[in-house]
Amino acid sequence: MPRAMWKGAVSFGLVNVPVKLYSATEDHDISFRQVHREDGGQIRYKRVCSVDGEEVSYDDIAKGYQTEDGQMVVITDDDLKQLPNQSSKEIAVEKFVPSDQIDPLLLDKPYYLEPEKGAGKAYALLRDALESADRMALVTVSIRSRMNMAVLRVRDGVIVLQTMLWPDEVRSAEFANLGDVGSATERELSMATMLIESLAGDYDPEEFEDGYAQAVEAMVEAKLAGGEVKAAPAAKDGSGEVVDLLEALQRSVDKAKASRGEPVTKKPAALPDSGDADTAEDDLAPESGDKPAARKSAAKRTAAKKTAAKAATKKTAAKKAS
Repeated sequence: MPRAMWKGAVSFGLVNVPVKLYSATEDHDISFRQVHREDGGQIRYKRVCSVDGEEVSYDDIAKGYQTEDGQMVVITDDDLKQLPNQSSKEIAVEKFVPSDQIDPLLLDKPYYLEPEKGAGKAYALLRDALESADRMALVTVSIRSRMNMAVLRVRDGVIVLQTMLWPDEVRSAEFANLGDVGSATERELSMATMLIESLAGDYDPEEFEDGYAQAVEAMVEAKLAGGEVKAAPAAKDGSGEVVDLLEALQRSVDKAKASRGEPVTKKPAALPDSGDADTAEDDLAPESGDKPAARKSAAKRTAAKKTAAKAATKKTAAKKAS
């Protein structure tokens, strides 16, 4: 079972039910990467400013809100801190409504609720009460710092919290051709009803499979067996998106040093592997007052002295030979 993404409590009346929140679904959609047809190399995209055409680093990217007339308002971190705090860990029940009053079109992301240790009895009370009353609990909950409307319902003995769209997020079905739709005749309706009855049955999820995903997997296996694989060369540095965490950290450190007027560490040709842990730590550590940096300086001075000594020895040997 995955780790709980949220912990809080359901409160209704004087009853408080500590719970954990888990995502109830996962996306198994097939996704393809964009690659170069010739060698299979992945296509990367630069973050380029539309005004000056320059590539923008992560540190210089901010949030922006575009108005209806096309103006762009830059939102800073200080602006976000002034917004109302929505970090509550409470699922507050507003009311219990009949299940048929909730349009399925309004339902969005589902989550499973698991009771915390010792809260099983209160959890069962809420679950059984929802089932016996055939109602959903209309609640408010803060997820990812934003207040949401949601419902609590029961599925296979588990309470499900399902977030809802706000009413203004549902588009109205105003289509021109709907005005030309008439009504079916009595004979047409009778024939359609007979067809529905002939295809009537119960829903069994085991009867349906994702044929597209299976076909893609079979095609990939066939290409692998036939040797149709592109051995893409290593990507070159300097272009595209930063995907290595150490590289992103190094860039951030370098930018911070540059802003303070400190010398920037020269970028190595390649990031160290797991066997060079000490070298990696030295590259990421600040230089001022740092022992690894001091060791590097001492090593450089020692190497310089050795080089000078060798040169002096060569000169002496040359004089003796002459």
